[in-house]
This record gives sequence, structure tokens and C-alpha cells, in this order.
Amino acid sequence: MSLRNIAIIAHVDHGKTTLVDQLFRQSGTFRDNQRVEERAMDSNDLEKERGITILAKPTSVEWAPPGGGESVRINIVDTPGHADFGGEVERILSMVDGVILLVDSSEGAMPQTKFVTGKALKLGLRPIVVVNKIDRADSRVQEVLDEVFDLFVSLEATDEQLDFPVLYASGRNGYASDDADAREGTLQPLFEKIVDHVPPPSLDENAPFSFLVTLLDRDNFLGRILTGRVQSGTVKLNQPIHALDMQGNVIETGRASKIMTFQGLERVPTEEARAGDIISLAGLTVATVSNTIADTSVSEPIQAQPIDPPTLSMRFAVNDSPMAGREGTKVTSRMIRDRLFREAESNVAIKVTEAADKDSFEVAGRGELQLGVLIETMRREGFELGISRPRVLFGEDEDGKKTEPYETVVIDVDEEFSGTVVDKMNQRKAEMTDMRPSGGGKTRITFSAPSRGLIGYHGEFLSDTRGTGIMNRLFEKYGPHKGQIEGRKNGVLISNGAGEAQGYALGPLEDRGILFVGHGEALYEGMIIGENAKTDDLEVNPMKAKQLTNFRASGGKDDAVRLTPPKKMTLEQAIAYIDDDEMVEVTPTKIRLRKRHLDPHERKRASRAKAA
Repeated sequence: MSLRNIAIIAHVDHGKTTLVDQLFRQSGTFRDNQRVEERAMDSNDLEKERGITILAKPTSVEWAPPGGGESVRINIVDTPGHADFGGEVERILSMVDGVILLVDSSEGAMPQTKFVTGKALKLGLRPIVVVNKIDRADSRVQEVLDEVFDLFVSLEATDEQLDFPVLYASGRNGYASDDADAREGTLQPLFEKIVDHVPPPSLDENAPFSFLVTLLDRDNFLGRILTGRVQSGTVKLNQPIHALDMQGNVIETGRASKIMTFQGLERVPTEEARAGDIISLAGLTVATVSNTIADTSVSEPIQAQPIDPPTLSMRFAVNDSPMAGREGTKVTSRMIRDRLFREAESNVAIKVTEAADKDSFEVAGRGELQLGVLIETMRREGFELGISRPRVLFGEDEDGKKTEPYETVVIDVDEEFSGTVVDKMNQRKAEMTDMRPSGGGKTRITFSAPSRGLIGYHGEFLSDTRGTGIMNRLFEKYGPHKGQIEGRKNGVLISNGAGEAQGYALGPLEDRGILFVGHGEALYEGMIIGENAKTDDLEVNPMKAKQLTNFRASGGKDDAVRLTPPKKMTLEQAIAYIDDDEMVEVTPTKIRLRKRHLDPHERKRASRAKAA
């Protein structure tokens, strides 16, 4: 059977996973009466809840041309659209021979579109451009196509790459066409375009077997499952193989105990695989991402694509609060260490370093969302952690001057809020590079901003724009250090003891600021219970109960306390909110904010030392 390998790349929410659903349906992968969830490729819980793709996942469909003829097997890799998960896209592009670039007919070319397209063009891939969601009321098809062409030119595409085929589609309604005015049909033109435009893998089937690992998975029965594309030769079941690192050293030897190919949503065992196939392989215990798995006669490793470096780091520490160990089952530093190093193995965009005290770990990644997803996953597995405020990773230029990461920030916002957004971004040392109307009463503003100034801004941005603004960020470069950037303006309310929060004490504290805890919640000394309306921190007693006496209240009435519901933060909001001397305590059931030093005397000592 003829073979094609393609990846679907796009900005977040432009409809990649929904399009894959329709490719499944129209190729006969699912039975007519089979019940299939929407966005079938988003298989893990966090992907389903958030509605975004986090992990790159291969699948395949078989398509038979309508007039008869040989069926074609199309291996498709669905990729994440969020910039924080760009590492997933970078490494899988080496497995494919072509890409479908999906662009929203209204939003057009966005920052992540630029990032993934640049990577694909550098590898010499020739994209098929699909303008998706053409049935949107605010679609602007021709302008979007011009934007894509300009983007290709700015990324120095070759003449061959600039001559890209274009289809107009609605992934949700399952049609694609050469005609921008089409509003019905099937995805037949897309299948035909893939078969005509994407070359079959031109790899040597007669050479010895070799295979570059691009994805790593674990199975309770099979152990390590290594996924990638067979670069040369054929591999048979139980064939002796060995793993080579990037320098060509043999890491381990073993046998191919299981070979699996992808069919729809399943992995299917097979007896052999040949050059060009995307397969999963079991049988090795040490080999990992970017290693070469090959026949024992092969000594030259396949070169892996270099991955962009991480720009942000957080400290993951053992939970040392007075409530440690009550809610989670995995609380020791050894368990946290093993879990983080396991994550760094399968996720090449994350780097983990152990601190000298062995109780904390510096975890570096691409952004707050990527690290937030890791923390959320660990918390669901039963871990308890103490998390520090994110900090950017600084660099140095040739002259030894300090540099810091900058991001391109594209903001779509209603015209009435544009002034507020520009003002807030200026305070964060951002420079505006472009401002233009984007239709429907919205303005698109582009900034070049230091990553440091953007930490914690997203929640404030949503408040400023009444939830209507959309912000997209992408790593741009390392540039000169911008100096001091003002952080959070308000101080916090800190509990001065341990016990249960009492409504009688919380009532008067509402005048002091916004509360994060409600009546009956367990508190400890040094825990943050609210935001102070003023700039300094304030220690308060939220556990003071009403004195019960046998005297009646004057006037015969007791003042019933009516509390405003407390402000509950999500994990990402909490991480963005805390200051340098604060931490987030994360357990499977609770997210609490606390000071790093719980004892007030230690806090004073630390602040004096910092000032000195």
C-alpha cells in the first residue's frame, strides 16, 4: 500500500483536532453506528477539560480513491497549537514528509502559526494551506491568504514552497473545496491534495534497520514504548536491536519484543515494519527520546533536530507546611525527583536540575502553561508540592552584558479597551510594534515584551478587557535586560496562628481587602488568607470566635455576619499571583498560598537580608 506521512500544524483553537475527527469519519475508520467523542485525539483528561491539545499524537487513516485504484495509507500527526508545547511540534516534524498548515479564516496568521511554519520550512517541507472555518460570519479569506503568503516570504521560503496549494474548508462540517464560496461537500479534495502534493517517503528499504525515537510512552505491561519513523531498512518481531546516543555510544541492546502501527485511535501489533512507517516499539528499558534504535550492525546515529532552549523556571520543593502529608500520598523528595526526571526524559522541552539541599528541584520549561500542566498532572497523581514564583532564565551577550528572553505578544481587543492594554503593557516595558483594526470593532496590537513583565499579567488582562480580549505569546529572542519591572502592587493578609477560620473574625477583615478563605477552613501560621487593599503585608487573626456569655445583646439582636464568597484561584492564577517571598502549596485537593518563611521573625530577618 502506498504511504504518506503528514503533520497538521496550526495556532491554538484553529481546528486541527476537529479536522482529524472528520478525516477519521470520511475515511471509514469508524463504523457508521460507532459512538465517538468529539476531538477524539485529545485523549488525556487535561486535554478534554481544557479543550486544547497538549501532546503530539500519531494516527493513520486508509483512503481509497473514489474511482477505484490503490488505497493509500496516510499517517497523520496531530500537534499542539499552544506556544508552550512547541517542543512537541519541533521533534515530530522529522517524522513527516509534508504538513497541512491550518489557518482560521478570521484570525489569520498568529504567532504560533509563524513558529511552526518556520520550523517546517527550514526542514524543506512543502505545506498545503487550508483556510479553515470559512463559514464564520467574520471570515476574511483573501486577506488571510495574503497574510500567509507574507509570512512565508518573511520566513525565507523557497520558490517551490511559496507555490503552495490552497483549500477552503470547514473542519466541523466536514468539507473542503478549491472554491472559497463552497458551503457543503466532503473532504475528498483534501485527501486528493495530500496524495498528489506530499511525496511518499523516499527511504532505503534495503539498508540495515534504523529508527529515531521522537515520542516516549509507558505501558504497565510492555514497559517503555518508543515511537518514531523507520528511517531505513525493515524491522521484524524479536529482531536483535541496540540503542545509540547522539555521540554513537551503545546505551543498551535488546530485542524488538513488540512492533505496533497506528490505525485510527488504536495501536495495532504487526510482524514487521519497513522504511517510512511510523511505529511504536517495545523491548528496551533505557533508550529515550532522540536516541537511535537500529540493527546491531549500525554504528552511526541519526541526528535529531535541535530544540529551542527553555526560557522560564520554577522551584518544585517538598511540601513543608504544617498540613503536609494529610491530603497527598506522594510527599517525599525521592518520589518527586523520580517523577520529574521521568517527565524530562519524555518531554524534551523541560530541563530538571537538583538543588544542593536535595529537597527542591529547578524545573525549566517554555512557559507558565506548560509547567502548570505538569503540576496539575502531578497533583492528580497524588503528589504534594511547594511551588515558587516563575522566574525567567537570563543569558549573556558577547560583551558579557545581561540578556533576557523577549516575546512577541499579539493582542486582539475591542477598541474601547485598547488604551488600557497599551498603558499596562508600557508599564511592563513592552514596545508596540504594530497596531491595526482587525474587523468587527476589534483592534490587533503587536508588542515585543520582556517575558519577565508578562508573568502574572494574563488574569489582569482578562479583567481589563471584560473577558473579551485574546492574548497570544511566542518566544522571540534574547535581548538587552530592561531593568526593574514593577511587580504586584498590593500586599497580602497573613494568618498569625493555626486553627479554623471563623466567620465572626472574617467579617471585619473584608474591609481590609479580598479574602481567599471562607468560614471553617483550616489555616496555619504564615498562610496567605487574602489580598490587602494597601501595599504592605498585614498579619491578622482570622480565628477569633465570638465570646459566648449569658448576657443578652443590647437591643435583643445579634449581628449576623454575612460574608462575601471568597476568591478561589486556579493553579495558574495562584502561580501568577505570588511574589518572590511566597509559595503555592499544591495538594491533590487544595491549592493554598503561603509565605516562604512561615515564622514572622524569620520573614523579617529575610527581608532585612534582602534589603542589605
